[in-house]
Amino acid sequence: MEFTPQEIIQQLDRYIIGQQEAKRMVAVALRNRYRRSRLREEVRDEVTPKNIIMKGPTGVGKTEIARRLAKLVKAPFVKVEATKFTEVGYVGRDVESMIRDLVEAAIRLVKEEKFAEVKPKAMDEAVQRIATVLLPMKKQISGDMPESQIRAELEQDLREGKLDEVKVKMTFVEKDKPLSLNAQQGGEINLGSIFGQITGQKKQKTKETYVRDAIKMIIDEVSENLVDMDNVNAEAIHRAEQQGIVFIDEIDKIAQSGNNHSGPDVSREGVQRDILPIVEGCTVNTKYGSIRTDYILFIAAGAFHVSDVKDLIPELQGRFPVVVDLQSLSQSDFVRILTEPSNAITRMYAELLKVDGVHLSFTDDGIARIAEIAVFDNENHEDIGARRLHALMEKLLEEVSFLACGEPMEVLVDRAYVDEHLDTKSLSQDLRKYII
Repeated sequence: MEFTPQEIIQQLDRYIIGQQEAKRMVAVALRNRYRRSRLREEVRDEVTPKNIIMKGPTGVGKTEIARRLAKLVKAPFVKVEATKFTEVGYVGRDVESMIRDLVEAAIRLVKEEKFAEVKPKAMDEAVQRIATVLLPMKKQISGDMPESQIRAELEQDLREGKLDEVKVKMTFVEKDKPLSLNAQQGGEINLGSIFGQITGQKKQKTKETYVRDAIKMIIDEVSENLVDMDNVNAEAIHRAEQQGIVFIDEIDKIAQSGNNHSGPDVSREGVQRDILPIVEGCTVNTKYGSIRTDYILFIAAGAFHVSDVKDLIPELQGRFPVVVDLQSLSQSDFVRILTEPSNAITRMYAELLKVDGVHLSFTDDGIARIAEIAVFDNENHEDIGARRLHALMEKLLEEVSFLACGEPMEVLVDRAYVDEHLDTKSLSQDLRKYII
């Protein structure tokens, strides 16, 4: 399904509050991919993505925007931290590993899709194999009932999950051992797989397990045989090249602030220079084949408190032509975060505590008070954005979470409840920041 920019923003609004400018930028970038795919081949090869840098404090939605964007269109997505990479010659991860990680993500994505296509057939195989094992025991219980009828009842019960807790002894194909070596250019070499191909034999293992687990293992085993992994690898490489999204977080941490070009962080500029050819477009070797990075969308993000975008090397700045500022969250933003998103934290806690019989509800003045405290704490301590709400909610519901044990309980979170369970004395102005 191809989304218009307006539809993309509508989808992002379900999970992310505010930051409309950033949403517009990523929506346009995503739509341009669709537009590019409709061009003639000779023209299409000349059109490359316009990479984006997001500036803003932590917890305002930078990572979530990129992650939800990729999930929306089922694009391969990987999040990396720039600080984890080192310049060539230093001990640490090389920058090409981000592309290998992207290919791995694409493999998982395509594999899941192909497995979903063959799941009905694999499920039939699993039900038949388990029914064959359980049939003798069922016949003893059913007496003179025809075997065909007994088997039909068994298969029906297996499909409906009525026998999930029954233990059964099954024989499975044992997977290759994860013993591996790192290859210089192409990631990893699985020794177990190589030895299995040489001998032409697959080890089998008999073990006792629950029916629900046996069904899953048989479905995975049968799906592996039904799906052509060569086609999966080829499609995954293509999808990573044409639709992949790489989110590079903490890019401000590898920028050289001011004129400091020496000291313990001397490799920062080297990491930028190593990232440059990846973003510009090059070929990276992986264990699944070579992949070109020319058409991958790169989204970088950082707080840029100490450094600025202009502190990145000019060549790298040129490869991120779109720079967008994300704003700190206001009190009204916090109120909306607590109430509007499909995965709002208040809804998640209500569902969580419902398991133990607690009916948790929030009043408007209670939510407003939580938002007020969150804004104050962010202004007078570290600004951690929406993550502040997780700390406050844990403290707010600590007592009820501890006492809940299955007995029905009504909990109404209003302003008085918030004031009672949170330290609102901190709302008095913190004067320490004015002391020299």
